[in-house]
Amino acid sequence: MSEVSASQRLSIFPLPGALLFPRALLPLHIFEPRYRAMVTDALARDRRIAMIQPRPHDIGNARRPELFEVGCVGRIAQIEALDDGRFNLVLEGLARFRITRELDVATPFRQVEASFQGFDDGDDQEPLALALRADIEQEARRYADARGYEIDWEGVGNLDDESLVNGIAQVAPFDVATKQALLEADDLATRADLLVQSLRFFGAADDGEGPTLQ
Repeated sequence: MSEVSASQRLSIFPLPGALLFPRALLPLHIFEPRYRAMVTDALARDRRIAMIQPRPHDIGNARRPELFEVGCVGRIAQIEALDDGRFNLVLEGLARFRITRELDVATPFRQVEASFQGFDDGDDQEPLALALRADIEQEARRYADARGYEIDWEGVGNLDDESLVNGIAQVAPFDVATKQALLEADDLATRADLLVQSLRFFGAADDGEGPTLQ
């Protein structure tokens, strides 16, 4: 967390289903005027944008949805400015944060005061137990095969533990609450265990062999 202070003012991009983790990459297409303004502002300052999910019951409130408390701030690592004012960009995750309060601002995008304390986001994560790593790969393959996804499994096997766990958490079409639980997991091992459970749960639901979410 060397690039962020203990507390900071952040511009936020509320987007359901979009997870950013420290050291992970998240591609984004920015087209709404308020978020185009946010990107322009970030480029003029520190290149930082904070990703956070709206709460499920308030996703339909497009202008000002209620938010989860925990998100992840990223730095714009790549950007393409399109002729019509839109942006294609890639965020590189820096650190998770917790909203302490929302600020009263004149900008079209929302800003918050956030704390970075209480998160173990260092790059020295303990390696996963071999059995847990095997469970992740097995359940990911079963889940992908059931949905007809084409995956480079040799490439998956070469990923380090953190890239594997966070990468699946980012791309898997879980519901917002499950995505948030994965983001808020205390450490990599806890997130990995929750990921295995989620792959099994949603895989069983898709097969008609388990509970379904309403």
